[in-house]
Amino acid sequence: MSHSLIYVTASNRDEALKLARSLVESRLVACANVLDGATSLYWWEGKVQEESEAVMICKTRRELVGQVVARVGELHSYACPCVVALPIAAGNPAFLDWITAETVSP
Repeated sequence: MSHSLIYVTASNRDEALKLARSLVESRLVACANVLDGATSLYWWEGKVQEESEAVMICKTRRELVGQVVARVGELHSYACPCVVALPIAAGNPAFLDWITAETVSP
């Protein structure tokens, strides 16, 4: 079974918690960590922006990544949200089995 971490930025802690709750309750992800207080610098509309954001890191099965990206896109306040997936190359086998057990079968 292959697994992924999904990195998402949100406008604030409340939005990240809303996204996380939706993803966990629907079992698209087994777990979501919300880290508040990030400062992001990025190009947008021709100039460098600096904003406070919250970061969300989710753990899921690799085959659910597309559904997670779609759900975040439906619920997110940004026109172009950051939602990227990174493969999990290795880890605690018991934890990886837990991710599999706590997510829906595609």
